[in-house]
Amino acid sequence: MRKLSGSSQKFMYVYFVVIGLFHLYTSVFGAYESYLQKNIHLGLVLPTAFFLFPMFKKAPMDRVPLYDWALGAISAIPSIYVILNYDEIVMRIQQVDPLTAAQFWCGILLFVLLLEGTRRVVGLPLTIIAFLFAAYMYFGQSLPGIMKGLSFSMSEVVEQVYLTDEGIFSMPLGVSATLVAAFLIFGGFLEKCGTGPYFMEVAQAFTGTAPGGPANIAVMSSCLFGSISGSAVANVYGTGTFTIPLMKKIGYPAHFAGAVEAVASSGGQIMPPVMGAGAFLMASFLGVPFVDIIIAAITPAIIYYAAVFLMIRLEAMKRGLRGLSPEELPDKRQVLKKAYLFLPIIGLVYFLFVGMTPMRAAAIGVVISWLVSLPQPDKRMGPKAVIDAIYGGVKNITLVCVACATAGIVLASVSLTGVGVKLVGLVLAFTSGIPLLALFLVMIVSLILGMGLPTTGAYILASALGVPILTKLGFPAISAHMFVFYYAIISNITPPVALAAYAAASIAGSEPNKTGFTACKLGFLAFVTPFAFCYDPGILLQGSMATNLYGILACVVACFGFGFAMMGYLNRNLVLWERLVFVVFAVMGLSPSRLITTVGAVGVIVTWIILLKMGKKEAQTPAAA
Repeated sequence: MRKLSGSSQKFMYVYFVVIGLFHLYTSVFGAYESYLQKNIHLGLVLPTAFFLFPMFKKAPMDRVPLYDWALGAISAIPSIYVILNYDEIVMRIQQVDPLTAAQFWCGILLFVLLLEGTRRVVGLPLTIIAFLFAAYMYFGQSLPGIMKGLSFSMSEVVEQVYLTDEGIFSMPLGVSATLVAAFLIFGGFLEKCGTGPYFMEVAQAFTGTAPGGPANIAVMSSCLFGSISGSAVANVYGTGTFTIPLMKKIGYPAHFAGAVEAVASSGGQIMPPVMGAGAFLMASFLGVPFVDIIIAAITPAIIYYAAVFLMIRLEAMKRGLRGLSPEELPDKRQVLKKAYLFLPIIGLVYFLFVGMTPMRAAAIGVVISWLVSLPQPDKRMGPKAVIDAIYGGVKNITLVCVACATAGIVLASVSLTGVGVKLVGLVLAFTSGIPLLALFLVMIVSLILGMGLPTTGAYILASALGVPILTKLGFPAISAHMFVFYYAIISNITPPVALAAYAAASIAGSEPNKTGFTACKLGFLAFVTPFAFCYDPGILLQGSMATNLYGILACVVACFGFGFAMMGYLNRNLVLWERLVFVVFAVMGLSPSRLITTVGAVGVIVTWIILLKMGKKEAQTPAAA
């Protein structure tokens, strides 16, 4: 990404503020009609892909070359055409009225420039995937066997991609044009009013003195910060620059320190209330209020972070690492005095739960953020600070917008050609209709997609290809969506392409793949939990009170069993057979059978008690001379 200076920098500052003001206006007074809102959004944001991201590595990084100014301006033409001819376009009958020459060439222009923008902003993987799916619409009729497609003309393909709400301007771009933009601005205000930095103070004050203190700080601060940032890599750089050096200072190896931060930062995307763009997309795909996604996500997210806390605590106890002294940390009483900084988050959640639209709730959250800044002389937001907050939030919208628009090309192909139905048939035939095998296959696909894509793009593609398979096998729709969403996130710590782990390794000065594999070990339970909530929707709070409590308790106990086995420590180092016992009972604790689940959960608890007593007896036995 370019770091501009001079007049170019000033232009981009004003440009992003204009984008932010447009989205604030539509958040407060209501969005335009869906197709028009998406065109305005893409027309404003797509040019920034050319202004801020160079065409090649040796291109200028401190200024925008003339050809990129031209490409940016040209990339807005297709959206401007739609805005100027909106009535004519919405009145035409799709797949009946022929395309005009202007519509055809605007569609071609948008397709080409969007793919080029995606190559610059997101990378080659999504660009290639989108191109292949687009090519399938036109060339699919030439393929052999089961993948042979229907015959579509170039005009029909362009119409599907450009002039319908099933292509580039489909639901993902709609989420970016409304919800994501509003919440990015809200995040910018949280940072300016002091709530973002306050998360770190809370984490330091209340977890820093426990064994492995800096690691606890990393987990808690990343949990709080990540819940509103929605980006694992941004979270790593936001909190890891402080926590990773502290972890190394008290004795953690560099690769372990980086792994802790990577795992903690990745989990922020599954922690309500915001959860990044993927959660808004999930609500739109399922056709449910965003509050329902928050309710479903809260228990798995808490279990995820509880498991990470357990793993790092066991590692600290194994190594004999102590926490930081209270003198090195913020005073708890002083931190509690600033608890009012949580009011924007509390207000956001309240207004979501009383039924307000997420866009309006985010706009109110912006106002609350401004209000809580007023008592703080160093954070008080005047007109300049308000504009800076809008800019600080919206400047990160390019990635989400471009990824959502390009993923729409894939959805256009799936909708027009029916290739999704064919993939469902292939998977069901390959797995012989066995649900567990299908879950493993969808998991692998989601991880592979997520390795080269941002979470938003990975989730859109994985949901388009994987969710129909899982729902066909009888899994609840919300469980299926949460399943692929989890693995799209976990891919951030899964080698060989683990973006969050690599970012943490760059701060820790450790070997990237070693950091990634250690992160997989620490986040192992994140690989297990999605299987659990697919078979037991109670973990997602989708059942009765008794069903929910049973599912949560069984999952928690199983996670503790896996944690003791993975780290090989309880109150002493565990031998191999003791670790195997924990693994067996933990696997049983996640079984679809209630009887086996109960036996497994009880087995973990009994084994834990027995080994604790054995460890105490060994500690009391005098050492031989």
